[in-house]
Amino acid sequence: MHPTTTPLRATRRTATLVAGALIALLAGCGSDHTETAASGTEAERAKAAANRTKAAPPVAPTKAVPAGLPGMPPVLDPKDIYAADRPGKLSPVVRKFPSRVYVPNTNSNTVSVIDPTTYKVVETIPVGVQPQHVVPSWDLKTLWVNNNRGHTLTPIDPATGKAGKAVEVHDPYNLYFTPNGKYAVVMASLDRELVFRDPQTMERKKTVPVSCYGVNHADFSADGRYFVVSCEFSAELLKVDTEKMEVVGQQKLPFKGAMPQDVKISPDGKTFYIADMMAHGVWVLDGEKFTTPKLMATGKGAHGLYVSRDSREMYIPNRGEGSVSVFGFAQNKLTKKWWLPDGGSPDMGGVSADGKVLWLSGRYDSEVYAIDTRTGKQLARIPVGGGPHGLAVYPQPGRYSLGHTGVFR
Repeated sequence: MHPTTTPLRATRRTATLVAGALIALLAGCGSDHTETAASGTEAERAKAAANRTKAAPPVAPTKAVPAGLPGMPPVLDPKDIYAADRPGKLSPVVRKFPSRVYVPNTNSNTVSVIDPTTYKVVETIPVGVQPQHVVPSWDLKTLWVNNNRGHTLTPIDPATGKAGKAVEVHDPYNLYFTPNGKYAVVMASLDRELVFRDPQTMERKKTVPVSCYGVNHADFSADGRYFVVSCEFSAELLKVDTEKMEVVGQQKLPFKGAMPQDVKISPDGKTFYIADMMAHGVWVLDGEKFTTPKLMATGKGAHGLYVSRDSREMYIPNRGEGSVSVFGFAQNKLTKKWWLPDGGSPDMGGVSADGKVLWLSGRYDSEVYAIDTRTGKQLARIPVGGGPHGLAVYPQPGRYSLGHTGVFR
């Protein structure tokens, strides 16, 4: 043997033993086999990875909520866009206004003013030709009478009940305001236009021609970024981008002879309802998708749509049969039906500030109806001028007005 052989072998053996021990120690087991130690390491790693997965599950991506229309007052409650309309929530702007019901008489060219506590007409105001609706302004300070064929808007001061100088506006069948108060939107029905105007002076800012016939009613999405418009004479619906002031959607209703009227959005902001006086019911529309709506039968001549002060119900006057259908939002169905004694033609109107009375014009009967919202009982039947139409109950709770006979947020 070579004298150096033994020490060299001893060194290699020692190194091997040390390495084996170290691997075993790192593997957490007493085996002398490197393969077993490696397997144990993989198992431990897998187990640790599983534990980490359980402890911190991946976060699912969430859909960003689109910002509201620039300048629009923030929604008070995302689950109820009518949260500002509760009984007693009168804005400081309107708190001292006397409570009145303003009735435009289309055939008489007047506005009858009713005291709701006595059910009596206390004044008759001469206005322009064919007044259609009395519309609260966005800032709540003025009531605008839409003199459709007179091509003017007559301002009424709700503090005094006095009419001011008429403003020239062509074909003002109906009037709305963008949720940020930037524009008034005139529904020029026969002109086939949506006209965006200055909300104070009514100076024309932009005219949007439309291909449908008879634009008349509308309501805005919860974020105010678009609104849905009904076209009465061509049985169509429009979807309009509020900020761009452009029509971005249009569809024909799937009912021969349909005549869509009032439009109203649900408290949760997910659904639009459109009354139809010839389909005798209400169309239920997904505003975001703007897909074909479904018809919910209510009664002959369904016309107006009014949400209760607690946001639980919607009142639907059926003009052709003298009834009011009541829709429950939580139940998602009609829950009641009230019939007017001796018939009638309930049309447009609004709910009293305390929520206890539904006021409706009797379009073909020269009268106005006051209906108890708890029982459906008729409280009064008040004679007015000829062809009463879009009456306004004023003042009402709310921070600002979107127009029509009083759509408040």
